[in-house]
Amino acid sequence: MSAETIATIWAFLIATAVFLYVCMDGFDLGVGILFPWIHGKEDRDLAVNTVAPVWDGNETWLILGGGGLFAVFPLAYATIMPAIYMPIIVMLLALVFRGVAFEMRFRAATPGQHAWWDRSFSGGSYVATLAQGIALGALVQGVEVQGRAYAGGWWDWLSPFSIVTGLALLAGYGLLGACWLVWKTEGELQEQVRGLARGLGWLTLGFIALVSAVVPFLLPAFRDRWFDFPVILTALPVPILVVVLAWRLFRGLDEAGGGREHRRVVWRDGIPFACALGLFFLAYTGLGISIWPTIVPPSITIWEAAAPRDSQLFLLVGAVVLIPVVLAYTGYVYWLFRGKVKAGEGYH
Repeated sequence: MSAETIATIWAFLIATAVFLYVCMDGFDLGVGILFPWIHGKEDRDLAVNTVAPVWDGNETWLILGGGGLFAVFPLAYATIMPAIYMPIIVMLLALVFRGVAFEMRFRAATPGQHAWWDRSFSGGSYVATLAQGIALGALVQGVEVQGRAYAGGWWDWLSPFSIVTGLALLAGYGLLGACWLVWKTEGELQEQVRGLARGLGWLTLGFIALVSAVVPFLLPAFRDRWFDFPVILTALPVPILVVVLAWRLFRGLDEAGGGREHRRVVWRDGIPFACALGLFFLAYTGLGISIWPTIVPPSITIWEAAAPRDSQLFLLVGAVVLIPVVLAYTGYVYWLFRGKVKAGEGYH
């Protein structure tokens, strides 16, 4: 295989890893985002217990995405990181703090301590999500490069567009978390989050429309990919599918709940979560249409940023072995902890 082919394969692998992280860590961050609106200690414990078996494993894909970028696209890594150091550092600190709060809330000796760790868990979820969205917006709006180095300022990551993408991700992760809880719980908690999911669904769709309207005008290359014929034909299915999935999401929320657990009910209650994941996939696809084939918009392509062919190929062999193992293990864990989570069951 040529170096260009291997670089393209790696670009799709890293993009897939990032998407899997967004989906998997998104819903457990979303549970933390919903904490201020989940009433009662028992319901909050139940919400946390739905993600307890899987939450730390979800972050595996973040490591693969970041590590793959460093190893396979070193020029992109060296250019992107100085541009978004602050939101990335804040995100990592928030994830660590959130992880500590996750464990400590179950070991709190008094109600006051428990409430403090609940607020810490939720606050860490908000800060980590907002930082991720700001970093994404800072990358999409373009990175100033001169020669082969970052040439922008320290505060370039902070802009109206990056703030909007941060808020959009808060709404999107909240929607994922709410739909996850609709799927994994029943009774009073499920009714609470069904209402939250409807509101967050409309908010997420509003942000999708706003960001989609702005992105084509950030850079000339983005506008060409969305509006030039026949390129527009490849992008046209995205908004149509968004409308279809949004309709199915709200219909699924109306149908969810109602009765004791059995297989048919569990799968029916999972429809809103599947639709929310589909909306994220379509938004991610739209982003890919906008920036392809650049990895550092607007100027550095994946082939310009790639490591030498032998390094790419060596790492690809390892990825071919390890990624199926991680996928199999992750799938097994989710299958093992399938079904509804009941009050009093789970993590202690």
